[in-house]
Amino acid sequence: MNQTGIHPTCIIDSKASIGDGVVIGPWTIVGPEVVIGDACSIASHVVLKGPTRIGRNNKIFQFSSIGEDTPAIAYSGESTTLVIGDNNIIREGVTIHRGMQQHKGQTTVGSNNLFMAYVHIGHDCVVGDNVVMANNSSVSGHCNVGNYANIGGYAGVPQFRNIGAYTHIAGLSLVLKDVPAFVTAGGHPASAIGLNVEGMKRRGMDKPVIDALGQAYKLVYRKGLLLAEALEQLTESAQQFPEVALFVRSIEDSQWGIVRSRGK
Repeated sequence: MNQTGIHPTCIIDSKASIGDGVVIGPWTIVGPEVVIGDACSIASHVVLKGPTRIGRNNKIFQFSSIGEDTPAIAYSGESTTLVIGDNNIIREGVTIHRGMQQHKGQTTVGSNNLFMAYVHIGHDCVVGDNVVMANNSSVSGHCNVGNYANIGGYAGVPQFRNIGAYTHIAGLSLVLKDVPAFVTAGGHPASAIGLNVEGMKRRGMDKPVIDALGQAYKLVYRKGLLLAEALEQLTESAQQFPEVALFVRSIEDSQWGIVRSRGK
């Protein structure tokens, strides 16, 4: 390494911008219009392609490809972007593609996320904060992943699906429907298993909140009500508990329908 922390074998385009305290390992390529924030650590053999903006204190491990063109057939080489927040850990072989003009034109990744080895995030996805995606899990283009979602290894999510906040997706699952906030889903195809109670406890949610969400889950999944009827009965609880309001909103915003209980 030289004094600036950038290995002399790196190839850094003159139109790239490198922040203070950045460390870049050997044989990494940083393309034009890539902005790397302060205190980032980029390992060897990483490819960063722009336009991409990476925030502060991110750690990107070897063989990752960040900001590459999407392979979507409709993409025709137009300039699109990728924006990544702060304090993310991006492990070996992760791929995150930029957007395409036919949709948002931008892929957005928040802060404090952990993407384990060989995770894929497709074009125009919006990934929130404090998300964990385990090895080889993938979200296709146009997906939304809420804050604190946990996606197990080898799980797959097709295009345009919504994975709500505080959800847990079991490993090896195929998620064909939207997953409401706070719900645990699993299977092939995935169905609703219950609430992500363990995740809520880890986030310090109080028992009255967890109990209110439990009642909301029962109304939607256990009482045999039409979905509209169940949501109507949750009006008062949603006014009292913001978490229940988030659960309701994640159902109301669904375009593909929500995962249902097995056999329903």
